[in-house]
Order: sequence, then structure tokens, then C-alpha cells
Amino acid sequence: MGLLFVLSFSTAILFLGMHGGHCADIIGGGHSARHSRPFMAALIGGERFKCGGTLIKRNWVLTAGHCNVGRGDEVALGVHSLSKPGRQKQNFEITNVYVHPKYNQITKENDIMVLQLDREAELNQYVQTIKLPSTYEDLRANTQCLVTGWGINENAGQISDILGEVNVAVVDRHICNDGHHYNSQPVVTKDMVCAGGVNNQRNDTCNGDSGGPLICGGIQRGITSFGREGRCGDPQFPGVYTRLTKDNIDWIKKIVYW
Repeated sequence: MGLLFVLSFSTAILFLGMHGGHCADIIGGGHSARHSRPFMAALIGGERFKCGGTLIKRNWVLTAGHCNVGRGDEVALGVHSLSKPGRQKQNFEITNVYVHPKYNQITKENDIMVLQLDREAELNQYVQTIKLPSTYEDLRANTQCLVTGWGINENAGQISDILGEVNVAVVDRHICNDGHHYNSQPVVTKDMVCAGGVNNQRNDTCNGDSGGPLICGGIQRGITSFGREGRCGDPQFPGVYTRLTKDNIDWIKKIVYW
């Protein structure tokens, strides 16, 4: 991928063989309270964890366009620990995959995908849909948001068995595009959100967190997309998220018959 990495972890370890004693947290954060994020989805292919996602309707999951999943792969809902079985888990097969038609692997624009499940989820205390935007104003710098996922907490670490989360703050995209940050490689556009730690905190997403949500004010406003290779948690290179603009929400609604 050159200087950049997308945040999926296609070479993740076989999660059914993971041990709870070797968990990793999202960078700068900690474990989520058990089942406190019932909208989270784990995307699994060939018994390997691939990406996170969010349940947006009973049989539809939102994730990142670069996530390497396809028809026949699985989605698990009601998940806290990837390795431990539980009656609260619901497992589904992906029947249809819709990548945004303007997704660009080079520029990372429109890094968004929706997945249709083989049946509707049963909504309960463990499984719920997430709220998407109904207004589309840009996120101001320093807006406080939450990110969550099963990603690694070190640049050479392993996927976490336990769902993790951390607070991040929106960074002005002009700062993200200047010579001390991404330097327009690629350009952080108005359809993306830059967010990370404040005061040199290392709060960030990393490998394995792809497709998970950027949540601001209780509403999903973005999708975990990319960062600088080998620099997770580096305040100089905040995480970048696909912004859920009006155009993106309209595209989602056309697919899922909102």
C-alpha cells in the first residue's frame, strides 16, 4: 500500500484460537463495557476476523469499502469477545455486497460499503441499530467523538479479542493536509474527517478497526478508513474517517430501501 495502510487486517489471526490473556485495546483507550455498543458488527471470512461494521437496519451492515469481504462471508452481532461463545451472539451470512461506485483505492475517497444479511437480526439488549445523521453539517475542529473496534493497540500487535474504544477529537482538515501531517498524500477531502488525540495523546484507531464507527453526539458521523503505515497513535498522523455526508447517506438509502 506504499506509505499508507488501510485499517483492515486481512492477515488477522484465526480468532477462534485466540486467548483472552493476550488481548489488545484500541490505541489510547480500553475495553468497552460488556455489550455497551450493541450496534457493533464483526465481519468474518474464512474464520478470520476482517473488519468492524455497524448494524444500520435489521439486515444491513455499514462498513468500509476497502474491507475484504464478500458473499458467503459472515457477520456476527452481539459480540463482546471474538473467541468466547455466548447465547447473545447472532451469526449471519452476507448475501449481497454493495461498494460505493465511486470508491477509489488510491485517493481513499468514498470508502464505504453496505452488506445485506441473509435474514433480519433480532433486536434486543445485545443487538441494536445505530443512529445515522439526519443533518449534514461538517464536524468542527475539537469536536469530541468515540471510535470503537477490535483493532490492535500497537503497530505490530494482534487483533483484540475484546471490543475496545477511545475518545478522539476532530482535527481541522487544513492541518491534516499541511506539510507536517499528510501533506496531501492523499488529500483529506471535505468528505473525510481527521480525528485523533489532543495534547499529544495517542488516541487512535489502527489495523483491524476498519469499518467501525466514528460516533459524535450519539450519532455515527464517519467510518474508520485509513492512517499512516506504522504510525498508529502518532499525533502527527491522526486517523481518517469516511464522512457520512448527505450524498453518502442518500446512496445508502437507495441501496437499503430506507
